[in-house]
Amino acid sequence: MKKTKFLYISAAGLAAVLGGLAGGVFAAGFALNEQSGSGVGVAFAGSAASGEDASTVFYNPAAMVRISGTLLSVGVHGVIPNLTFNNQGSFTGPQGGPFVPLTGGNGGDPGKGLVVPNFYLVTDITPNIKYGFGASAPFGLHTQYNGDWVGRYQALKSELKSYNLNPSLAYKVNDQVSFGAGFNAQYINANLTKAIDFGLLSGGVSQSADGSVGVSGHSWAFGYNLGALFQFPTDTRIGLAYRSMVHQTLEGSASFTNVPAALSADPRFANSKMTAAVTLPDSASLSAVQEIGDKWELMSDVTFTRWSHFNQLAFVLANGQTSVTTENWRNTFRGSLGASYRYSDSLKLRAGAGFDQSPVRNAFRTAAIPDNHRKILAAGANYKVSKVDSVDFAYQHLFVNDSSINNNQLATGGGQLTGNYNLDVNILSLQYNHEF
Repeated sequence: MKKTKFLYISAAGLAAVLGGLAGGVFAAGFALNEQSGSGVGVAFAGSAASGEDASTVFYNPAAMVRISGTLLSVGVHGVIPNLTFNNQGSFTGPQGGPFVPLTGGNGGDPGKGLVVPNFYLVTDITPNIKYGFGASAPFGLHTQYNGDWVGRYQALKSELKSYNLNPSLAYKVNDQVSFGAGFNAQYINANLTKAIDFGLLSGGVSQSADGSVGVSGHSWAFGYNLGALFQFPTDTRIGLAYRSMVHQTLEGSASFTNVPAALSADPRFANSKMTAAVTLPDSASLSAVQEIGDKWELMSDVTFTRWSHFNQLAFVLANGQTSVTTENWRNTFRGSLGASYRYSDSLKLRAGAGFDQSPVRNAFRTAAIPDNHRKILAAGANYKVSKVDSVDFAYQHLFVNDSSINNNQLATGGGQLTGNYNLDVNILSLQYNHEF
């Protein structure tokens, strides 16, 4: 393949992905697992050892050595959540009382359906050295409640989008051992809004005069990913992969609406520049693939994600004011098992199941990220349209544990939000693969 054609395809795919990327919703924490149509179909089992298509750029660059020539993989994932909240006695008022019930509804369906695309390309440099490029969205979040809901003083809209550019190299030492490494240039953009009870904060009647605050910011930062792949004579492959932490410092602004005259000089409610430091977690994966004859593959995966750096979300305003939300997230594991069966030369069937821990502790759950543990069931297929073209289809359902919230923000006028969340998520994936 000519170099100019390779660069053209990379640039075109990058533009398409960056033009269409949307923040995801309700992966564990705010990480997005949906990086591959083939991976979705087996609940991400074997992701660091498979090397089945070009999405291995994200999961384990070392497995690029399993790809001959040049391979393009372009995927799109539809995330369709169903989220409901049930109020159970939320109230507000000054610290120490008197307290009054928070008015408003349950917020509608705050989980928004989204589309998340990925683009990957792998090509030969030499028979033993591979180059890959990926454009993806490793993190994302989007919740948006009705404006008059009972928890409006804690959250209205919470949105995070990420764009990750990932050039990679792989080196095949011999038929048994390969190594890979990648560089990550990552952009994030965040927008968060909530209502403000100016009636309460001005010493008047609670919930009689609502305003709002919105903060928005963006940042570029950099990281890396590493991988190793081991092939054993027993038709077994073991993959190890690591993605580094990325330290982001968002810069943007905070703006307020409907500030009453009595509080117009209060620096807490003055529009201002804003910064916020966020450490996006590192992760490590151990995957295995066992081939059984020409028809079957059994796969497994364990992935550890270090969320414990996310202790708080702090916005620092240029006028000296700060806003801090305690998070106290914990480290998590995701485990999955999967299998594929080659039904014919043109059709491969897949299925998988897994369990994904949530980093959110019950005592620190917020309306912005009402997350909990989830069980994963998945099914998918790969169909060869021609000698050089194939399509992956996949479906995944997340059974998310019901969760409670009892978030006390009385000290800052946010009230105490008490209730239960119910959530389940459907994911539909489509991926196109083309060999050059």
